[in-house]
Amino acid sequence: MRFQSLEQPARPRVLVVLHQENSSPGRVGQELVKRGFALDIRKPRFGDSLPRTLADHAGAVIFGGPMSANDSDAFVQREIDWIGVPLKEKKPFLGICLGAQMMVRYLGGKVCCHNDGLVEIGYYPLRPTDSGRALMKWPGRVYQWHREGFDLPAGCELLAEGETYRNQAIRYGPAAYGIQFHPELTHAMMVRWTTKGAPRMALPGAQQRHDHFAGRYIFDGAVRAWLHEFLDLWIGHADDHRQTCLAAAAE
Repeated sequence: MRFQSLEQPARPRVLVVLHQENSSPGRVGQELVKRGFALDIRKPRFGDSLPRTLADHAGAVIFGGPMSANDSDAFVQREIDWIGVPLKEKKPFLGICLGAQMMVRYLGGKVCCHNDGLVEIGYYPLRPTDSGRALMKWPGRVYQWHREGFDLPAGCELLAEGETYRNQAIRYGPAAYGIQFHPELTHAMMVRWTTKGAPRMALPGAQQRHDHFAGRYIFDGAVRAWLHEFLDLWIGHADDHRQTCLAAAAE
């Protein structure tokens, strides 16, 4: 008599790169878990290594942080160089804020401050391009927390733009995306950012703390809807990856 194993197959993993001791993947992490993925969280800034291949991962996300993609810290350069792994393997890659700027640096683009020293801290308008509009419905305003932006490297497609910093969402190749804004933001994260980062709200162009919470009440529903649609496009569900792996193994 043959017995079938009751052990459940391992959940496909998504590599998550964070940059501070108490950083969280927030809503993006929550939604990936709901879709059946396991999160492989690593913090190269504190000594964690990055895999030489994403063969054992369904995709990767590099999140934001207070540092710059132009910083000379060794871990910053290691992360920038590592982005070549998902891009060459054409695995789903998402860079959020700093992560997007790192992807731009890897592709030979520039990351710099606004000519007038303006920042985006709060909710700001977002406009999809024709290419972006063809992919999904975009929110009218999104949450930002940055004082640097990025240009558009060769080979990248602009999907959404803003007023102060033009390039807000880009795509490279079939599965690599970079976004300047923060769909991962939860209410708890907003409380923490606006408390610890209160001095940033004195910078030119920044919105005041009460505007952040008022904006979340008004605009967050559309951001949440966008994230669901984006994740469908970008990585799908864990079962999709299991079936792909089983088909590949059977060949």
